[in-house]
Amino acid sequence: MKFEHATADRVALLPVGVAARHLDQAVMSGAEPPAQVAMLRASNVIADPSARWNAAPIRELLEQAMVRFANDRTDADAWVAPRLHATLRLTRSEAADKDLWAYLAMVLAPDYVLWRHLPAGSGSERRTPVVQASRFVGGSSVQTFARLWWAAEMCRDGADYRPVETACGNQDFLNTALRLGIMDHRPTTLAVLRVMENLAAAGVPRPGDQLNALCKAIGIAGSTLMYEVIGPDELPDDEELLAWIGEADSAPPVAWDRLPDGPDDGTAPASSVDTLTRLFEDINAHLGRLRDRSRPSVPLG
Repeated sequence: MKFEHATADRVALLPVGVAARHLDQAVMSGAEPPAQVAMLRASNVIADPSARWNAAPIRELLEQAMVRFANDRTDADAWVAPRLHATLRLTRSEAADKDLWAYLAMVLAPDYVLWRHLPAGSGSERRTPVVQASRFVGGSSVQTFARLWWAAEMCRDGADYRPVETACGNQDFLNTALRLGIMDHRPTTLAVLRVMENLAAAGVPRPGDQLNALCKAIGIAGSTLMYEVIGPDELPDDEELLAWIGEADSAPPVAWDRLPDGPDDGTAPASSVDTLTRLFEDINAHLGRLRDRSRPSVPLG
């Protein structure tokens, strides 16, 4: 029997357990690359011949990001997320496979993981800076590529990736808000993003602190307030999603200087987003009054 081995020009599935065994101090510090031959031998080939599994477009995207954002790595998230989502066209079921993201991190682009997440350090420090193992093989909220794909999936409004840029351009939202279970509800996510944009437009001090406090509050309130009832969503059009995925073979590469189009599988009802935005604005205003009361009064001279 002839076994088919994974090749570097196609995306494959690398078992997370295998990847984790090859994550040592040398790899996580960038002193040595992962053992690519061993990784490829351990990877499982994806039988689907679709162009969406071609490695070259993903590799080109990440190389472009490293050039464009050489001076501010965190800014790359907002640029990469929608383009990675539009390049690697997946169903949610496919994106839930950690082996896929382990392959990207350990075989296709370990240099990007290091570039994006390696802490800045100097040679005078006693400890060599390393990237956390979770950035290579962690869950969907922390793994380098999974977190960006899922952020794009959860924050896009149908084919419109503009909310994704807003979400991934704010590390507080990307690292904290998106981990909340309530963010699985599209109108809730889009309403929180709108509140965040309003805070930024108003020039409020420490908007990240306000965002974190708001997300905590609406998460607690969500145990009694059913946001799905207050701002109902519509089911996505699965046929449109599958059609978009099927167009991968004929789709041109994503553009660098404009946002791509996502799957036209339906947008969140505007009335629901408006209703929840007003609710969250009220909650944030209430939190503001509580913050003001907690500040010590200044005695008059």
